[in-house]
Amino acid sequence: MTHLNWNTIDTVLLDMDGTLLDLHFDNHFWLEHLPQRYAEHHGISRALADAELMPLFREHAGQLNWYCTDFWSRELRLSIPDLKREVAELIALRPDADTFLGAIRSAGKRVILITNAHRDSLSLKMERIELAPYFERMISSHDYGFAKENQQFWFALQAEVNFDPARSLFIDDSLAVLRSARTYGIGHLLAVREPDSKAGPKDTEEFAAVDDYRELLTGL
Repeated sequence: MTHLNWNTIDTVLLDMDGTLLDLHFDNHFWLEHLPQRYAEHHGISRALADAELMPLFREHAGQLNWYCTDFWSRELRLSIPDLKREVAELIALRPDADTFLGAIRSAGKRVILITNAHRDSLSLKMERIELAPYFERMISSHDYGFAKENQQFWFALQAEVNFDPARSLFIDDSLAVLRSARTYGIGHLLAVREPDSKAGPKDTEEFAAVDDYRELLTGL
């Protein structure tokens, strides 16, 4: 069980995909739905589609382009936003994420969404899952031109929302992003044990992890 000292936290920074929302939607889209539709569109086998797409995905992983629907729409000559809508019924809240959001808002904490997701994806998800009212701000790394893995993202965030890194909690399912936040000086960091409900728990290495959002509310 993870305990937080809420007296030392003023601001809660939260990732979206895999943290508040089940990562199953994104994993299914990129690893199953998109390759299948790409194969159909280009008249090739699914195996050939995977062989073409996977190296491209690896090449751009962790960079802003990886998260950019405009980039992939151009690169693959397919409308990524339209394809995402085809499987939008898979967009789902992680258990008790809304309970957690409501409680920290009620406790007077600043609550800010920071996501690498493109604004197209953010809009689609907020259409399906009504989370926007919980947040003071919802920021996409595309607003700044740097992914959260890059230190420049954090400097831009600080300039916009003026928070105290040492008195901030940040929850994200990406270890690379958490390490970037730690380098910047974010004082409280948590990973997510099971970002994809269909994939089982993952090793969060040096980071403590959220198993159950209700457990984090102790002492709030």
